[in-house]
Amino acid sequence: MNDRLRLRVKVTWLICLTGLIGSTGCGIGLNRGALPPQHYVLGGASSQADATPSGDLAELSIGLRRPQIASYLDAPFIVVRQGPNQIGFSELHRWGEDLGGGISRAVAGDLSERAFFRTVDVAPWAPSERYDYLVQIHLLRFEGLTSEEGEPLEGEAHLLATWEVLRQEDGSVLTRGTTDYREGSWRVGDYAGLVTLLDAGLGVLSDDLVAAIRGLTRSGP
Repeated sequence: MNDRLRLRVKVTWLICLTGLIGSTGCGIGLNRGALPPQHYVLGGASSQADATPSGDLAELSIGLRRPQIASYLDAPFIVVRQGPNQIGFSELHRWGEDLGGGISRAVAGDLSERAFFRTVDVAPWAPSERYDYLVQIHLLRFEGLTSEEGEPLEGEAHLLATWEVLRQEDGSVLTRGTTDYREGSWRVGDYAGLVTLLDAGLGVLSDDLVAAIRGLTRSGP
């Protein structure tokens, strides 16, 4: 190898090495300054119901189907809606688990606390399992809500869901309803507070389900 070719190889190697070190240094600098994502789970709200064992509910078994969730909510990011149509996804504030699974777990816990059902199971379950009632939840809103103007300091937590109570044998709908929960005490930017309020909204949804099931047991088949 002649001197000119040897020099060209050394220069090329030094350029590549310098570029690698520079890009690595930049990456380290960016990572050091970046805020880590915060993760949240549901099911932490204490029961607000004055639940006592009830003879008409204590022997019932309930199966919770997997919730059907609006597609824009079925993501790891917590959603905040600004006005009627604009939504934002917070990359720094995320659900710590699949949202459908978290809602099922939280509602199952709320139902158990509120009504002392014999069993409350979450799908999937074995084909041989039999339940007195199945519950299907359709989650339409589960988010923070702010106004369109300026930079608001106060907002709302909003849960909107429709639901059905079904007979397992033939899938027929026995009763249905809507839960529209809005709580206006959310301080915008407080995502831990928002999750707490949404958790409370699931408690309201559970209260509605308990009332509907109690109504079925009193009205008979």
